[in-house]
Amino acid sequence: MNAILEFLKNMYSAFDTSKMEWFTAIPEWIIMDVIVLLLGVFTVGFILKHEEHPKSVLLEIFCFIFLYASIYENMAQVMGWYGFGKSLVMVFNVPITVPLIEALFTYASIRFASQLKIPKWGVVVLAGAFGVLGDLTLDPLALAQEHGGIGRWSWFIAQGDVNIFGAPVYNYMGWFLLCGYAATFILLGRRWHEKSGYNRVVGIVYPPVCFLGALAAMCSPISSFLLWLGPWFSKGGKIEYVMLGLSFAAFAVVLLLWRGRMKETWSVKSTAIFPVVFGVFYASNLLFDCIAGRFDILLFSLPWIVIHGGVYLWAYLAGKKKKRVPLHA
Repeated sequence: MNAILEFLKNMYSAFDTSKMEWFTAIPEWIIMDVIVLLLGVFTVGFILKHEEHPKSVLLEIFCFIFLYASIYENMAQVMGWYGFGKSLVMVFNVPITVPLIEALFTYASIRFASQLKIPKWGVVVLAGAFGVLGDLTLDPLALAQEHGGIGRWSWFIAQGDVNIFGAPVYNYMGWFLLCGYAATFILLGRRWHEKSGYNRVVGIVYPPVCFLGALAAMCSPISSFLLWLGPWFSKGGKIEYVMLGLSFAAFAVVLLLWRGRMKETWSVKSTAIFPVVFGVFYASNLLFDCIAGRFDILLFSLPWIVIHGGVYLWAYLAGKKKKRVPLHA
């Protein structure tokens, strides 16, 4: 009995945040983490209900988190680019909600883009662009959520490096690559699965293979070229604004090619993942901007949210107008 009591006492001490550094008990951080975790639960339910091959798609989400984003984020910390505060659930030194929200952004974007009449490369561009739009509201807020010298996460950049609210400009373009690479390999993997006749083994194998490929691409010289035109330029210079601008130019080209053309009549239920994930995410960011009086960040975030919401509204209206083809034409 004494041994059990001692064990429980030690467990209590381990969860005493005043003594341990493994978790930072800041309500703002906790609430935002819980919101992302709940979005993850919603997405799992959505996948099980609406995907034809839910097991493979769920495996995609799992591999995105643990074989792709978590590994890359931990590597970036080792490189000394940025660091995270201690969150509810950590994957080594990274809050699990960071790779989770990246996975949700990518999945929701692909699901949304699948309704549009655009080429496959356009789906990749949209996934990347939507990732950038999301992060333009996330990073400024997260960097400002500092309590007692501890940031929800913090960038370690050289003095004079170009930045937006303390995050280097290449970080925002980095989300274009992170989500874009993931979308590329997901589409390739799903094509492989389809060509195999939806073979069960292929459905299990393609997600880990594809996300290891995405990780290799993310760590390759291609990324430094796309972020700041390395090796001709170094990170921290104004060339990063140019590359970020090119990502928005690619986004504009895809929208121009699309022009509101839909593959099928819009179904709110089958596309609900997009407005729920991004809508709840944006609403929570704006709420915490208002509560903390971060009105400079709020005003900076609003245009990106309007652009994102405008694209969704455009698709929604175009899809609702599309006439159903008669069954016996």
